Formats: sequence, C-alpha cells, structure tokens
Amino acid sequence: MRRRPIFRWVTAAGLLLVVLGFVVWETGPDHPELELVELTVLEEESDGTCAVRWTDPYGAGQRTGPYRCDPDRDPMLKDTTAFEWGSLGWDLGYVVAEGDLKGELYGPDVETAADRAVAASDALTVPGVLVAFAGLVCGGVRTLLRSAGLAGWAPLTVRRAERLREAARGVVREHERAVRAVRDAWQPLHDARVREELAAVPVGRLRWSSTPLLPVAELQRHGFRTVRDVLDAGAWGLADTTGLGRRTAEKAWSSARRRADEVGEDTWVRLDSGLTGPEADRLLTALRVLVQAGPEALRAVEEAGRLLPELDRHLLTALPASQLRLLLVTDREGRADARAAVRRLRELVAEAERSGRWLSFLQTSIDLLRGADADPLALSARVDLASRPDAYQEQLWHVVRSRPVFTG
Repeated sequence: MRRRPIFRWVTAAGLLLVVLGFVVWETGPDHPELELVELTVLEEESDGTCAVRWTDPYGAGQRTGPYRCDPDRDPMLKDTTAFEWGSLGWDLGYVVAEGDLKGELYGPDVETAADRAVAASDALTVPGVLVAFAGLVCGGVRTLLRSAGLAGWAPLTVRRAERLREAARGVVREHERAVRAVRDAWQPLHDARVREELAAVPVGRLRWSSTPLLPVAELQRHGFRTVRDVLDAGAWGLADTTGLGRRTAEKAWSSARRRADEVGEDTWVRLDSGLTGPEADRLLTALRVLVQAGPEALRAVEEAGRLLPELDRHLLTALPASQLRLLLVTDREGRADARAAVRRLRELVAEAERSGRWLSFLQTSIDLLRGADADPLALSARVDLASRPDAYQEQLWHVVRSRPVFTG
C-alpha cells in the first residue's frame, strides 16, 4: 500500500499560513507618524475619560477634544493647584504628524486599519507556526519509526480486527448454543418415537441379521418378544436371562442396536397439535429463537464462519504490530509479514463495515441471545407454530438433518 505523505501536507499548510500572515502584515497600512504633545486636562472622570486642550504643533492653535487619560498616573498630575496654571490636570499625548488627520489627537484605544492588519496577520501566523511545528514533529517521529524498522506498528488496526473477530465468534457461539438447545430438546422426543417403533418390530426380524443365525426362538421362550425388549436387556442381560453364550448374546444385542439405528433414520418427529408435554414445549421454545432470528441469522453465521479462519491467521501474524515491545524484538522478515497482515486486516475491517457485515454479526447475536420464551406452557411458541408451521419444520430439518442417532 502506498504511503500517504500526510505530515508533509500538514507542514506545508502551516508554512502557507505563516506566509499569508507575513504578506498581510507587509502589505497592510502602517501606523501613522506621531508627535508628543502636552495635554491640559479640563475635565476628568474616575475611569480616565477626559476633555483635554492641546496646542497644535502645526500652527492650528489651541484645540480641544475627548481623550483617554491614564487613570493610574501620579495624583499630582490630576490636581495641579500647587502650580501656576491652577487646578487643571496635566497629561501627555500624541497627535498625528501626517495625512488628512495631521494635528488630530491620537487616541490609543481607537482601532485603526493598521491595528486590524496586525491582528489578521497574528491570526494567520500563530496557528501556522503551531501547525507547521506539529507536522515537523510528527513527520520526524514517523521517519524515525521507519528508519528503526517500526513502520508496521499499528495497534489500532489490530484492535479493530480483534473486535471484528469477537463479533464473528459471538454470532457463531450464540447460534451453536441455540442449535444445541433444539437438539437437546428434540432428542428425547425422537428416542421416544423410535422406542415406539421398535416395540412393534418382532424379535424374529433379527434371525437373518447375523451368521450363524440368531436363536430367536430361545429369545422368545424367555419373554423377549420385540427388538425393544432385546435392546433394553443389554448383552449381559440376554446372556444372564436366556443362558446363551456371551458372544451369541452380544451378537443379538448388536443386531438389535443396528435395527434401532435404521429405524431412527426413518423416524421423524412432526410438529403438530398432537405433540404435547414438557419436552415438546422445550423443543418449540428453542425452535422459536431460530425462527424469529430468520434466514439472515444463518447467513450471518455462514459469513462469520468463512471470515474467522482468515482473521485468526492474520491476527496471529500481525501480533508484533500490536505492541511496540514485540515489534522491537521481531526480525526483519517477521516485521514484513506483520505489515502485510496488517494491510489485509485493514481491508477486512473496512469491507465488514462497508457491507454491514459487522453490524449484522452484532444484531444476530442479540437476536439469538434473547433466549426461549419464559412462558412455562410455551403458549406463545405454539401460537407462532400455528401461524407459520412450515418455518418451524424447515428450521428443525436444518438443525437435525444429519443422521438421527437413537440414544435410548
């Protein structure tokens, strides 16, 4: 990735402000030439507002006007009764020595065009100096980091990639929890249905399932009428009850086990009004979480599953870039790998933000975290099932579509 000379532009911008400030100062009007005159204070307020008289040094005679006297001058200059001119006050001031205002009293508090030019120059020069200084310092630090081989230090990028990975892990984790809740609730119902089917399968069906043929007549003579009876007794129970040898009893029980697996593959728990009981309520409330999350949740989980391996791989490679101490002790090849990993992480984070994938991970995690309905009778889940049964059947199929295992 091409490096951007950000700090060069910052320094250039600061220097440009300094130059503009100098131009404004240089081209602005100058302060007028002034000449010092003595002022006779005719009237004076406590805040220094005065009415004064002065002699125009350019031949205009005696003149009067307002002036801002110094209120902190010596008290003797405010009351001159001890002097020959009486009780009038005294101060010093300046008159303009050139231009149209020649001979006019110059007030220090009056803002002139020159004052405004100086203020504008200062407003440009001071920030310009600060900006240029900041650009030089930051650029120098960046150059030092590059020269020291530390250009790959990017803790912020690594930290953002870690947050993206945590969001992806969170949505996968919550989806696995929701799926596990459905399977845990479905398994007892499935096992019960399989046991019902096995209770209808006569033990004679096991005769041809092994070589040599199983002694099913002996099993029937001792009360084992169905495959479920054989399965419930277990190999040791068969041997103990019927007197068959251990190997024969194990073969009979294994045949019953295989038959149970075959029945389990063909047995399905259908969600309808006839499905009742606490196990059914658990299944419906667990399914409702996935149904309400919608197909967007499954898409988010699939995207997170594809993204996680790449994030894990690049975050492991970019680990030195997360801490300056680690980067200092990493060799040149490791630094190069870390820089490449950081570039890829930056692309992944930007793509996740631009496509809304990151937000989708967070929203799906929240949807799946809401959990099952707290209603002990699962009334709301049953109402929802009645309104969209196909959605529940499809969701159940997606969760348990792998080979159903009989655990009873």
